[in-house]
Amino acid sequence: MNSLENKETFLNQLIAIEEKIDDLCAKNKDLSIENQLLKQRQELLTVAKAKLIQKNNFSISKVESMIDRIKSMEA
Repeated sequence: MNSLENKETFLNQLIAIEEKIDDLCAKNKDLSIENQLLKQRQELLTVAKAKLIQKNNFSISKVESMIDRIKSMEA
């Protein structure tokens, strides 16, 4: 292999590495965006869960109150 072929091979390898780096950078950007969206969704789901728990506790309280009123009417 002569010097020109060595340079050509080196340049081809360098180009391939640059393309891989560009691909990795693009993938990293995509994953960062996806991660941020997932964090936002998780926050929304956490808030929704808290509201459902609150509604559930309120419903339990109302049902227990109704049961107590029914029991007092029977007595």
